[in-house]
Amino acid sequence: MRWALTALLGLAALVLSGADSPPSRVTLDVVLAETPAPRLADYGLFQDVAARRPSPGVTPYDLNTPLFSDYADKHRFIFTPPGQSAAYHPDGALDFPVGTVLVKTFAFAPDMRAPTAGDRFVETRLLIRKTDGWTALAYVWNAAQTEAVLKRTGARLDVAFIDPQGRPQAISYHVPNQNQCKTCHSVDGELVPIGPKARNLNRTLDYGHRTENQLTAWRRLGHLSGGPDAAAAPRTAVWDDPGEPLEARARAYLDANCAHCHSPAGMASTSGLFLGVEETRPAPLGIGKAPVAAGRGSGGLAVSIDPGHPARSIMVYRMASNDPGVMMPELGRALVHAEGVALVADYIESLAP
Repeated sequence: MRWALTALLGLAALVLSGADSPPSRVTLDVVLAETPAPRLADYGLFQDVAARRPSPGVTPYDLNTPLFSDYADKHRFIFTPPGQSAAYHPDGALDFPVGTVLVKTFAFAPDMRAPTAGDRFVETRLLIRKTDGWTALAYVWNAAQTEAVLKRTGARLDVAFIDPQGRPQAISYHVPNQNQCKTCHSVDGELVPIGPKARNLNRTLDYGHRTENQLTAWRRLGHLSGGPDAAAAPRTAVWDDPGEPLEARARAYLDANCAHCHSPAGMASTSGLFLGVEETRPAPLGIGKAPVAAGRGSGGLAVSIDPGHPARSIMVYRMASNDPGVMMPELGRALVHAEGVALVADYIESLAP
């Protein structure tokens, strides 16, 4: 499934076309304030109360391979203060300047085979780069879709929809609290972005009036500085594109869904299981690796990845579970991502035993 973007209208198209545009309406004083704004609209990130039209200087973006979130459609935007840009890094998140806002809105349509037909926003998450580091905030949308308000303690929302494969789903959607945000967005104990790595942004995007590589567009718009041309830059595979190599797609999926914790600097560092795309050593990738602590989560299986045998691999067992004491990832989903499980199982089956 490809994640559809919000229709780009008005001044957003003018900004991306490279034409002269009005000054940004984003309120930096609110962005950098010690106390978070009570309403999403207070930041000036959007021109309309429904948050469908980004303000000048707020740019849509997408990822090659995103984190699975119960089939939610995600609308992503970035704002960097005028004259400030992120520094390029080939691996890991970009080095964003103070005042950066990363916006991600989660939406569900009645039928996710047509994700923008009658879609409804459930929450908008902001990652704000302040002078003392990143802050994560969640804003929950009202039933009328006219306002999103801050929920620092999280929330539970009932959501029903038809998933991309035509299956009826009914979930208790989980809006995380601030401590849970830190669990996933943690590197050496510091809260950081997960998705917007240069390699995961290295793709073309249809902006409605033009198609352009995102790294190229971000440099032109002042969001990014440094780094090679897009053609020479590292690139994460698209997990659900069958035209790309199976191993690259599976590794991209594990990078997006698991590596924020399963890395030397992540919350699961003591597991010794490191699933970022940069990792090349077989044992840290789980191949033939016994768990550090064998418990219920292992399912009685011996190794994380048993080459050629997905049914004997702890990784597949945990991905295919909804049991809170077994499931991986342990946060961020209520459903098993059957397509992701199948991809990783196919990858493990392809490994020479």
